[in-house]
Amino acid sequence: MDVSSPIGRLRILAFLEGLSFLALLFITMPMKYWLEWPGPNLVVGLLHGLLFVSYILAVVQVKIEENWTIGKTFWALLASVIPFGTFWADRHLFQKT
Repeated sequence: MDVSSPIGRLRILAFLEGLSFLALLFITMPMKYWLEWPGPNLVVGLLHGLLFVSYILAVVQVKIEENWTIGKTFWALLASVIPFGTFWADRHLFQKT
């Protein structure tokens, strides 16, 4: 994966954003509500928020530079709010064919 290209950076951000989303949903949220331990949720939530914004900006950059269609851009953006969505997007939208 070429990290110097916008698609390469998007793929890395997609993986990290997806991983942070899953950690937030399945690890730190249960810790917050079941164990009444909110600390990890604050840290992972902040990290996820930064990765989420970075992912959105990367999608916009790739849309412009690669001349993506509105449809492809829509699916890439929607993937960021669905658990496991960015992993699907990496496989179906971001890999060059």
